[in-house]
Amino acid sequence: MQINALDRIDRTRAEWAREEPDLDTSPMEVIGRVLRVAHLADARIRPVLRRAGLDRGAFDVLATLRRVGHPYRLTPTALYQELVLTSGAVTHRVDALAGAGLVERVPDSHDRRSSLVALTARGRAVVDDAMAAHMRCEAEMIAAMSGDSRRALAVLLRHLLLDMETHGMEEQHE
Repeated sequence: MQINALDRIDRTRAEWAREEPDLDTSPMEVIGRVLRVAHLADARIRPVLRRAGLDRGAFDVLATLRRVGHPYRLTPTALYQELVLTSGAVTHRVDALAGAGLVERVPDSHDRRSSLVALTARGRAVVDDAMAAHMRCEAEMIAAMSGDSRRALAVLLRHLLLDMETHGMEEQHE
């Protein structure tokens, strides 16, 4: 892989420069590439998850429940806040996962009016296998990068993400 080769973003910027010479397309150098990488990565990850019988939405719910630790349960509210979804979207995903036997609704021992979404033993096995395959897929995608390059990119992306999350939180409170 040539580091000096032109990528899709370079070509897109050149086309815009030809059509609208005064338009500053420099943000595409970062955001455009992040979005393009995300799109291409998603296209590689989706088949990995499909082999586990999951789509991205189902995987996100299962992985969220799994990573919170034993007993692998959250309130629906905590789930939709964590996944940045509407409560209706979480309900739809949980219903489908419950129908597949991967999660169950259990009464909340601290609040009898509420229930929790809990990972079943089968759900845990499915998400553990899917997560391992997902991480192998991600590792393959970054295998061409040196360890130093990965760490440097991770630091830069963390900085961008923290800034965007902070800025986004301020906008939501205005």
